[in-house]
Amino acid sequence: MLDFNQLKKAILAVALHSLKLTHIIFHHPAIFIKHLNFANFAKLVWCLRNESLRDMGLRIESYLLRYIPEKKEKLELFKELNRFEILRFNQSSQPLVSIIIPVQNEWTLTYTCLQAIYVNTGQVDYEIILIDDASAACTGSAVDYLEGIQVLRFPDKLGLLRQFNQAADKVRGKYILFLRHDTKVQKGWLQPLLDLMHNDRQAGLVGSKLLYPDGKLQEAGGIIWRDGAAARFGRFDNPEKPEYNYVKEVDFISGAIMMRADLWREIGGFDLRYTPGSMEEADLAFEVREKGYKVLYQPKSVVVHVGETLMAHESSSGVKRAQAENQSKFLQKWGEVLAQENSPNGVDIFCARDRSLYRKTILVIDHYVPRYDKDAGSRTTFHYLNFFAEMGFNVKFIGDNFFCHEPYTSQLQQIGVEVLYGNWYKNHYRDWIKANASTIDYVYLNRPNIAVKYLDFLKKHTKAKVLYYGHDLHYLRELREYEVTGNRKVLKSSERWRKLEFEIIRNSDVVYYPSQVEVSEIKQHFPLGKIKTIPAYIFSGEEPKKNRPLELRRDLLFVGGFQHRPNIDAVLWFLKDIFPYVLREIPGLKLYIIGANPPEAVRMLESESVHLTGAVSEEELQTYYQNCRLAVIPLRYGAGIKGKLIEAMYYQIPVITTSIGAEGLKETANQLFICAQEDAFAQHLIQAYDNYELLNRMVNNSRQYVQRHFSKENVIKAIRDDVFESWKGMTV
Repeated sequence: MLDFNQLKKAILAVALHSLKLTHIIFHHPAIFIKHLNFANFAKLVWCLRNESLRDMGLRIESYLLRYIPEKKEKLELFKELNRFEILRFNQSSQPLVSIIIPVQNEWTLTYTCLQAIYVNTGQVDYEIILIDDASAACTGSAVDYLEGIQVLRFPDKLGLLRQFNQAADKVRGKYILFLRHDTKVQKGWLQPLLDLMHNDRQAGLVGSKLLYPDGKLQEAGGIIWRDGAAARFGRFDNPEKPEYNYVKEVDFISGAIMMRADLWREIGGFDLRYTPGSMEEADLAFEVREKGYKVLYQPKSVVVHVGETLMAHESSSGVKRAQAENQSKFLQKWGEVLAQENSPNGVDIFCARDRSLYRKTILVIDHYVPRYDKDAGSRTTFHYLNFFAEMGFNVKFIGDNFFCHEPYTSQLQQIGVEVLYGNWYKNHYRDWIKANASTIDYVYLNRPNIAVKYLDFLKKHTKAKVLYYGHDLHYLRELREYEVTGNRKVLKSSERWRKLEFEIIRNSDVVYYPSQVEVSEIKQHFPLGKIKTIPAYIFSGEEPKKNRPLELRRDLLFVGGFQHRPNIDAVLWFLKDIFPYVLREIPGLKLYIIGANPPEAVRMLESESVHLTGAVSEEELQTYYQNCRLAVIPLRYGAGIKGKLIEAMYYQIPVITTSIGAEGLKETANQLFICAQEDAFAQHLIQAYDNYELLNRMVNNSRQYVQRHFSKENVIKAIRDDVFESWKGMTV
């Protein structure tokens, strides 16, 4: 039965999320009432007994949000024109992007195309070159309505490809963008294309998501089959589906494409063998890859192609004949490449849509999209998703709640991870796995309560190697909690976790934990199992922003999510048994406690010396690391390497902790202050606080320690035999 305390806990969980949940209930009462049923009440009781307030509140919030239809942003088409206003474009002396637009007659379409650029481009410095291929009267009066653009007029018809090639000789920008005059760019369309170029030095050609005016998808990147035939991936489908909204390599892009100007010059422009047009954009994409660059699709850049609608269901024998001829020319030029890299016509769309035919596919599963600034486990998952994408895997991600948490989902999509979310995937993920089973090479499962839901099905329906990352040993953590608190309910819970974790370990091909402590514990029970350590975090070679000198910093910092019981115990122990003694010796000292949803027992201890910040952004967290003098991690129980400790070392703040806090780290005597009892903890803190020589030495040692043990090279070394053993695509 649900007693009063459990009911109060449920009310608190809702209250903690009151703003968003109240908004949902107020604006969608029918959805809320519809789901007040016995089955959901039973689930609520289970959550109350097995989950933290934070996780339970997020579960309620995510559940309701699944049934609320997403608001679709209205497309800006600029259809109705009563009059033409003058468009005054800024004339940049050093444009970053040169936009080339060909036109022949159709003045209204051209004007609305320019109007959309004028309204929706934002702060990017660009120039526009309008090329007029012997229009009857189309751009003759353009100068009356357009200021700050360059108009190139050709008295004789050159054809589209020669127009582009001649106009490209006039550009001043670092990037050239070819745009059809019958398109309508949408808000913020240009910056995402530039972001791809800036973030990936191998990006040579990037392009937009193309829509029809009715909002349906025209193209999410193009596919070229082995016989040279072209296909538009996703045509006439819903553009909001997950499979159309992640950055990916594609065979070609059309309609709105941007490339590096120096690469364009190196290639020599469009191949005139395809005159008057058709297959020239695909040919350019293959030329870009021939030079060692990528062709990338950017879903955040949205462009409506109006003119395509006018001829979507129309074709002439002349057009068809030209297309067939150019396809033959394309096949003659690129036939050997197609035979090696592309699929037969209509076969294996799963791989053809993102050029993953010869890449390894890894399916990562966790409880939800990793909110890396909320908890250490999510940060670890986020680091490994980045790592897998960077190493060239074709990465797919399932969050067990199938909810599109933002901005985290978009961040994964922008690094090339396909995130499966929404009601269809929630109800059909098994069908998706079975349909694509032959292409899934590895499955990377996280957390025992999530892994157990998928493990048997994956083993039955795929041949994928199962990699399990436990984050920590839950049963060991709760056993230690029992040893501190004497709570027999925790002891029973520990035994339940032990059975669950052993079942998962028994059925996984490879088992990972962040420290040797868990590995040694498990090896006692599974001596023949493939069980090993991997770094909990992966830091690049770049150092974080330089902190202020320690002499200019003040106060103490604790970072930890309060859904994790060891953190609650640590804060309460420090505030009650250690901090009062420290304050007597260092008057005016403050402790900043960062973490979402602190419980009442912690909130009651807030004072002039104790500041609870709640959840903070990544930037705000870095500011605290850069301004506080010491980080305290007073854990009395727990298991495995503590992510907050590695993070503090990375951000170059001295750390004082316990043996439990430092567990799993080797040779840390010169990097950490480690204390066992409250009196030693207090004394170490007091003695170290103003000892700048010692603190600076600890910071320098910590920086070197993180670089030595938590790098990409360490991860590759740890998992090379598990995922790279037969894959030539892996590069270090």
